Amino acid sequence: MRLRTLADVFAYAEAENVKLRIDGTETQVRRPRAHRPGRCAFVAGKKKQNTCKTTTISDGQGRTLWSGADRPGRMHDQTAVRTEGIAEQFRLHPDVKAEVDEGYRGLEFPGHQPVDPG
Repeated sequence: MRLRTLADVFAYAEAENVKLRIDGTETQVRRPRAHRPGRCAFVAGKKKQNTCKTTTISDGQGRTLWSGADRPGRMHDQTAVRTEGIAEQFRLHPDVKAEVDEGYRGLEFPGHQPVDPG
C-alpha cells in the first residue's frame, strides 16, 4: 500500500492502530551562494553547519511512512511540525499515538507521548 500524503498516513495509523514515530533529521548541504537572501537560515545551531532539515514519520517497525519537505536547518522541530501540518492531523485524528524525542518537548497535541531517553 502506498501512502502518498500526510493525511493518508494518519488515516492508515488510525485504521490499523499503528503508533507513529516522528523525528527530524539534518542533512549537510553546500553553503548557499554569497548575497543570496536567506543564506543564514541554513546554518543549524546544533551542528554549526549548513543543513536542511527533514521531518520523517515511521511506524513501530522502523518503516518510513512519510518524509516531509526539506526546510532550512535553522528551523526547530516544533516549528516544522506546525508548518507541515502534522499538529493539525493529530487534531483531526485524535486516536493516533506517536513517539517523539526531546526536540518536541512542550508541544500540546493529542497523541503526544515522549520517548524515554533511558
